[in-house]
Amino acid sequence: MTNPTSTTPAPGSPAGRREWTALAVLMLPLLLVSMDVSVLYFAIPAIGADLAPTATQQLWIFDIYGFVLAGLLMTMGSLGDRFGRRRLLLLGAAAFGTASLVAAYANSAETLIAARAVLGIGGATLMPSTMALVRTMFTDPRQRTKAIGIWSGVMTGGIALGSVMSGVLVEYFWWGSVFLVNLPAMVLLLVLGPVLLPESEDPTPGRFDWLSIPLSMAAVLPVIYGLKEIAAEGWSAGHVVPITVGLLFAALFVHRQRTTASPMIDPALFRGRGFAPSVSLNLLSAFAVMGSAFFTTQYLQSVLGKSALEAALWSLLPSVPIGAAAPVAAQLVQNGVQRAYVVTAGFVTGAGGYGLLALAGPDSMALVLTACGVLAVGIVTVMSQITDLALGAAPVERAGSASSLLETGAEFGGALGMAVLGSIGTAVYRSGMPGSAPDVARETLGGALAVADGVPGLAAAAREAFTDGMRAASLTAVVLLLAAAVLAAVSLRGISVREAPAEEREPAAV
Repeated sequence: MTNPTSTTPAPGSPAGRREWTALAVLMLPLLLVSMDVSVLYFAIPAIGADLAPTATQQLWIFDIYGFVLAGLLMTMGSLGDRFGRRRLLLLGAAAFGTASLVAAYANSAETLIAARAVLGIGGATLMPSTMALVRTMFTDPRQRTKAIGIWSGVMTGGIALGSVMSGVLVEYFWWGSVFLVNLPAMVLLLVLGPVLLPESEDPTPGRFDWLSIPLSMAAVLPVIYGLKEIAAEGWSAGHVVPITVGLLFAALFVHRQRTTASPMIDPALFRGRGFAPSVSLNLLSAFAVMGSAFFTTQYLQSVLGKSALEAALWSLLPSVPIGAAAPVAAQLVQNGVQRAYVVTAGFVTGAGGYGLLALAGPDSMALVLTACGVLAVGIVTVMSQITDLALGAAPVERAGSASSLLETGAEFGGALGMAVLGSIGTAVYRSGMPGSAPDVARETLGGALAVADGVPGLAAAAREAFTDGMRAASLTAVVLLLAAAVLAAVSLRGISVREAPAEEREPAAV
């Protein structure tokens, strides 16, 4: 029996007030999930003082959310396609809200780690479900482009906002407040979601391949872990091992998807024109964003000497132009500019941002903030357009799987950006430090500043060496983003999303 509150627009038909209102509701969980990536940046010291975690426990408090999120994205995207995206979204919202409440009042490190893990599970259901529901509700390509532009801006802005909000909340309240802010939005979603959001699923999903769940996690998690360790400590054989193991499991996962009768991720997705290039270009976009964040956060705090909260507030400035980037890109495409040109221009703009960053000195805050703003505009332009392209190229019944692949690729790209660019910066930093500097000072800028009082001139030398490393990494990123621009121009040339695919089935209404 069809529920009148769960209908979806016919393929190609314009969305109405209900769909745009539903989009506003969907942006709440997306904002909070993206904020939770960075919400502990300033809360960790207070948590350490209250719960007294060990060094290992503190690491897991911070990282467990991202690990679980990355490992389960593909599983949850596929589950949403099979069992209903709205249903999965509401279950995830309930889990996310409950875990937020537990985390806020955790009285031990173990409890907080467990709550953060459940938050990761909830986040893995929310991110692909929100994107897939946007694909379901906005079947008109012009409206979908606008909606996905909003989606991209909210996700990017949430990551920047999370660290600032945590700093403000910890300044005036206790550390648990950074989790309690999730509750009102999740309650609102649980109340309005069943009324405004359509239920949609694949009408012929086949049997769910449970073996693909451990295979996908074994493919994703070791690689993410290895890349994070490389970013933190540099290249070593011990860090390459988990990456190698993950890649072997990735090969097994791909083989399983190609040979099983009912795969978790249908290989036919990659035969859709524009889908495979979109996943690759999305990975490169995340590479650029996270690679720059590795340097700019340290630059504001350790090179310029800003407090953590001051640095977070200043870092909001580059986020201001983001709100206009995606709508302008969408308007250009709707006015007849080829999407390949818009995406190419986005990568060139991002390369220009890194080029400005390569000109920075040890006292160039205005230049660095401008560079970050230019980079953000370029990358958000890219991400909004290729997300729209990928979802438009995928059948609506596979929207959850398509969304999860984009998000998983972004997780890989972000970790890879921090590992590659971070390693280049660290190598240049170490080579630029005086041979007489203490060993701890030669390892990191933070280590140098910790012992700088006892060594005349060490602080200035360390700040100069770090800035040299940032410049070298930025020049590398310029080359990579210009190569990505060429790749976009070639691979996306002539590709346009079909207005109303004849073979596309309207999602089942429940």
